[in-house]
Amino acid sequence: MTPKKPSNETTSASVASKAAKLLSNPRTPAAVKSVAASALTQKVGASKHKGK
Repeated sequence: MTPKKPSNETTSASVASKAAKLLSNPRTPAAVKSVAASALTQKVGASKHKGK
């Protein structure tokens, strides 16, 4: 049985920025994009749209 991940894990701004750059690069392999997307979903406020 695998241990359950804590729900309070977040991604730093630096890692989130690098993940966004990887996702926008068409040459990035799918496996890397999957990891980058996972990191962005853990970013604080990732699902909130600012200015709306």
